[in-house]
Amino acid sequence: MTSPNPALVRDVEERRTFAIISHPDAGKTTLTEKLLLFGGAIQMAGAVKGRKASRHATSDWMEVEKQRGISVTSSVMQFHYRDHVINLLDTPGHEDFSEDTYRVLTAVDAAVMVIDAAKGVEAQTIKLLEVCRMRKTPIITFINKFDREVRDPLDLLGEIENVLKLQCVPITWPIGMGKTFRGVFSLLKNHLVRFTAGEDRLTEDRELIEGLDNPELDRLFPMEMPYVRESVELVQGATEPFDIEKFLAGEQSPVFFGSGVNNFGVQDVLDALVQWAPPPQPRDAGVRKIEPTEAPFSGFVFKIQANMNPAHRDRLAFIRICSGKFERNMSVWHERSGKIIKLAQPQQFLAQDRQIIDTAYPGDIVGLFDPGIFGIGDTICDESHKFKYADFPVFPPEKFARVQAKDTMKRKQFVKGIEQLTQEGAIQLFQQAGAGMESYIVGTVGTLQFEVLEYRLKNEYNVDITMNMQPYEVARWLAFKDGSEVTPASLKGADRGMFVYDRKGNPVLLVSNEWALGWIMDNNPDLILNHVPFDRKEA
Repeated sequence: MTSPNPALVRDVEERRTFAIISHPDAGKTTLTEKLLLFGGAIQMAGAVKGRKASRHATSDWMEVEKQRGISVTSSVMQFHYRDHVINLLDTPGHEDFSEDTYRVLTAVDAAVMVIDAAKGVEAQTIKLLEVCRMRKTPIITFINKFDREVRDPLDLLGEIENVLKLQCVPITWPIGMGKTFRGVFSLLKNHLVRFTAGEDRLTEDRELIEGLDNPELDRLFPMEMPYVRESVELVQGATEPFDIEKFLAGEQSPVFFGSGVNNFGVQDVLDALVQWAPPPQPRDAGVRKIEPTEAPFSGFVFKIQANMNPAHRDRLAFIRICSGKFERNMSVWHERSGKIIKLAQPQQFLAQDRQIIDTAYPGDIVGLFDPGIFGIGDTICDESHKFKYADFPVFPPEKFARVQAKDTMKRKQFVKGIEQLTQEGAIQLFQQAGAGMESYIVGTVGTLQFEVLEYRLKNEYNVDITMNMQPYEVARWLAFKDGSEVTPASLKGADRGMFVYDRKGNPVLLVSNEWALGWIMDNNPDLILNHVPFDRKEA
């Protein structure tokens, strides 16, 4: 390890890089908007109201997202707040895009978990938290929508602790809900912040009332205060004090209550991020951890996005900078190709709005024009310190469809489009053994990805496709123990499923159920089966 660069230490310390995670419709994208509002990145928040809205969330730049009112790709946004540089990564909420979300979570140092106070802990929240737990990512919890009729806060805390196995420490406590939502009481600062609805714009004026026993509270909120005092006493007796070390280890989560759409409670979350969330952390490079303050530059590609600007048909690779200082036009070693490449026209983002930058630092996310060089998981680093960051785990595909162009004259555009979407990591691509080149077998984690695939091929590549869903739910990569080649002829029972090859030519068998898989295993005792390619690990 090289010694820390003193100039870098300050730049690293002032950075916070985090993602927002939630179940769909919990208010994640709305919270993103309000955080940007506080950071001065936007002047007016765009409400996320689905297809008929005239304004759309800043982070939902793709046309299909604007039509559906959901996030299907992750977005990157940088802004400044209280002498800190904040890198915010919005993630797809829908479970079908969990692979993209997973990769985003490898590029952050903390997460904000948004929970719908009416619904509590939902399925996708459980999955995302598991991903965070694998990486011991610190989590701040925001319980949203208290301006509506919701569940009891004690009940919500109990559910988070029991279902997510995450110790909760309330930092604020709600007073009332729905039409009688009066505000939140700060348990750390011992004052009440009175609720005022302020949907689109930023207001600095917050009415504060000091002390939980203040008679003013009884005068203002005679119906609510007895229950509030009882709940606060109960929760303070039942929960441990906030412990920064437990938070940083991913074992304890500070909890805030509020209303994202009314911009209430959002600043508390942002302040907590600045105050408690960690600066950029060391990254696993196999033999050792790479410290962010090391002078030699390094980073990895966690996302590739084609056609962010449909007019230019461009393709961008998103790089998380992990160590050293990034400089425009610098030359770096590209680990996968073994070549030296020049990093020209680096960009930073506010969703689709971007600007060319000259420098960036660990924790920052930089977009690079990609002529087809980069792949997801690629390491780039200083030529004098060559290494490779650990691979991302892979999600096994569960849904399959045969896809081909309606017009054979458009085969070239079809192949280009489907290859680019594969490189983005949105789909996995297979070819059926002996079936020729006219069609592909596409594998995805969920069905919504097929809709997005069809939409983007039509709108970005001008290709109409036919798509026939296949009756398979299980994919297994194949190898014989003696190293001999697996072919349809050498595999007994290959006709019980579909024999395909992945993009690297590895043999894969698609079958409809575990029973069929059991038959294959019984009749091929020397066969090794894997959920993902043998050189990768499963997510």
